[in-house]
Amino acid sequence: MITARYRRIVLKLSGEALSGEQGYGIEPKIIQSIAAQVKEVSELGVEVAIVVGGGNIWRGKVGSEMGMDRANADYMGMLATVMNSLALQDSLENFGIPTRVQTSIEMRQVAEPYIRRKAIRHLEKKRVVIFAAGTGNPYFSTDTTAALRAAEIEAEVILMAKNNVDGVYTADPKWDQDAIKYEELTYLDVLNEGLGVLDSTASSLCMDNDIPLLVFSIKENGNIKKAVLGENIGTVIRGK
Repeated sequence: MITARYRRIVLKLSGEALSGEQGYGIEPKIIQSIAAQVKEVSELGVEVAIVVGGGNIWRGKVGSEMGMDRANADYMGMLATVMNSLALQDSLENFGIPTRVQTSIEMRQVAEPYIRRKAIRHLEKKRVVIFAAGTGNPYFSTDTTAALRAAEIEAEVILMAKNNVDGVYTADPKWDQDAIKYEELTYLDVLNEGLGVLDSTASSLCMDNDIPLLVFSIKENGNIKKAVLGENIGTVIRGK
């Protein structure tokens, strides 16, 4: 009998992770692969919550370059995460996994509003819960959402699945062949060295609440299960 290392996790997916090689929109094969991997993990008895970004549909930076108000641009990004969350929900349910989407901005026709106790109850009933629309506030990233929701639901770890890198490096490995991959870091290391794994607000939240984070590649099939089983993949970031 395979025993998972973690009982309850938050899986953080970037919007780009859903777009595959095309870099925009949703790639059906990619989202189906992610759904299949989540099913593997769920069948181990692990309670899975997911936070997904929206960068494959809309990026606030684009809005800023257009001269758009920052808050409006961020709200558009939140709506993009809802679109991704509904697509992911549909794929998960096609695999027979009961799934609920909860949004920080109320839109009852398509999803439940975020209620912490209800989310925990869904998880206890072995339903996958997808947290959409970020924190519901502009100026906060989906990394911060993942840290906040992990603290609220008392998740044991955040699994940060990356599309184009398999961990944290001293420099961007695409441009620097001498870049060295870290096996383990602290959140203070991330902040002090400006490694750009996640923003400072998310790092501080994880550090203050002692939530470990594992950065790994989503491209290799089965990596989510490996991460849940505690196998040595990617880079681990801890509070101390």
